Amino acid sequence: MLVFRSEAHVDRWLAGREGGATIPITELAKLAQAWWGDRLAPEWRPRTREQNQAVLDRLGLTGPFWRLG
Repeated sequence: MLVFRSEAHVDRWLAGREGGATIPITELAKLAQAWWGDRLAPEWRPRTREQNQAVLDRLGLTGPFWRLG
């Protein structure tokens, strides 16, 4: 995962190569909270692939890049 300051910065870094998905840092923060926010809870248990996919879907992270194999 890389953090860039703008879409133009992403384009320069890619230098013509095909990129993956990009999301604003605010969406990344939401993803981090949803994915790891309960990790230190004593009752935490690993999620299934389907549960992880549901997290991505709930956040609107859809499309081929966000499909868990």
